[in-house]
This record gives sequence, structure tokens and C-alpha cells, in this order.
Amino acid sequence: MSSTQPPSFKGRYFGLAVLVGAQLIVGLIHVVFGVWLLVASNGVSSFIFSLGDVYYFYTFLYGLLTLLFAVGVWFKKNWGWYGTLAVSIFVIVADSLKMLGLPSVPGIPMFAGFGEIPYSIIIVVYLLQSHVRTDYKNKQG
Repeated sequence: MSSTQPPSFKGRYFGLAVLVGAQLIVGLIHVVFGVWLLVASNGVSSFIFSLGDVYYFYTFLYGLLTLLFAVGVWFKKNWGWYGTLAVSIFVIVADSLKMLGLPSVPGIPMFAGFGEIPYSIIIVVYLLQSHVRTDYKNKQG
């Protein structure tokens, strides 16, 4: 039996390099967009947020966590793997609830689920592959 190794880049699976690159782009877009929405809705000097700003803060926080966990995944930290998995599952659930007309994060646009759900499913499926899971299993930090 011959065992073939998945393609690698800088000592990491090529799929992880693509995932981290995509997550960095997605995270950066969400951080910038979240800050822009928060500032545009409240003005630069206001730190008082309304219920309508929940989605704007959610967008910013999602971007920030995505960036943080992408760095953790790149450096093969188990918290990066768990965090990316958790955020992706949360997005799947929140967007699915919104698309079904059920209570979810206030302000999530219905159309967001059409892109975010498939993207998040791809991330979850990839992270749960045995060769990827093995890299993060029983690692400290």
C-alpha cells in the first residue's frame, strides 16, 4: 500500500494555506466593513450603540475572530483550529436561522447566507478531515 501525502506549502498542507489566505481576506473585509458600518451609523465620537448596531458589531467581531483564528491555524495551534471550526459552525447556524425566518443575530441580511453557509461548510468539512485533524489533535496552545 502506498500512502500519498496531500500537497504542502511551507510545511503545511496546501489546503490549509488556501484556507488561511481566504480567512485573512474574509476577516480583513469584515473588520473594515464592520468598523465602517459602526462609524457611519453612530458618528466618530459616539460610543453609544443601538439594537440596530448589533449586526455591525457582529460583522466586526466575526472579522476579528476570523483573523485571530487564521493566524492560529497557520501556526498549527489547536485554539486556531477549534476557533475556526466554532466560528464557522456559528455562521452556519445563524445564517440558516435567518434564512428560515427564525430568530438569529439581528440585522443579518437574508442574502448573506447564500455565500456564507457554503463557504463555512467547506471550512468545517476541510478541518474535520483526518489528515488535518491529526495536525491539531493533542497539541497544547
